[in-house]
Amino acid sequence: MKYMLLMASTSADWDGSMSGMSHDELMAHIRFMHGVNAMLTETGELVDAVGLSAPDEARLVRADSAGAALVTDGPFPESKEFLAGFWVVECAGIERACEIAAHISTAPGAGGAPMNFPVEVRPIGTAPEIEE
Repeated sequence: MKYMLLMASTSADWDGSMSGMSHDELMAHIRFMHGVNAMLTETGELVDAVGLSAPDEARLVRADSAGAALVTDGPFPESKEFLAGFWVVECAGIERACEIAAHISTAPGAGGAPMNFPVEVRPIGTAPEIEE
């Protein structure tokens, strides 16, 4: 079964933890994430992994009534949480997906302490067949 593991962050965490890390602490964090990807590749469970840019680089797009793109900066200013990155894994079941998510949550932050950020685990569904 495939699962998406969504790494969420808050503006406070991003501004306080991520941008407040020293260069060496940031490199330890990145090495940890590369290690997660290497481990999941070795076990054959990694489908994809993506880290996303800071939220100030995001754009929200909607279609207007004529179908043209309306683009605004995003996420909305009142948003307190945003998606920082994600993994798609294929593993035996939800228990294993949760084990992986828990490990990801322990990524080191300032001073090497585990950040313990939330990681949402969502099964990837399949679309129903189109009826003719």
